[in-house]
Amino acid sequence: MEQKHPLPPFTLETAKQKVQLAEDAWNSQDPHRVSLAYTIDTEWRNRSQFINGREEVVRFLTGKWQSELNYKLKKELWAFMDNRIAVRFEYEYHNKEGQWFRAYGNENWEFDEHGLMRRRYASINDLPIREDERRL
Repeated sequence: MEQKHPLPPFTLETAKQKVQLAEDAWNSQDPHRVSLAYTIDTEWRNRSQFINGREEVVRFLTGKWQSELNYKLKKELWAFMDNRIAVRFEYEYHNKEGQWFRAYGNENWEFDEHGLMRRRYASINDLPIREDERRL
């Protein structure tokens, strides 16, 4: 059986590790690598989009990083309990026209006993910014 350490139940240390691993994976912009942190039948809500299963995750992330260029993400642990973690995040990117954005949001994560994320619910808002306003 696949396992992604650290495993639940989480401590402060292991929850922070899980968040950092997620940040590192997403910043790789490798959809396949990112998808391996999720269960085969993972359920996502990303903004108004519903995504089910690893194959849909890969398709979604492939499209995301084709339109969100020079993507850079920072995640921060907000809360944790047992097999759940909440994070706040911000990321920056520009579109093909060169307009920069900073996206802010929160995610709620639920993991199975093997450390794979079973559910991911993300609320995200984009703010247009000038290139000289970038922080990441």
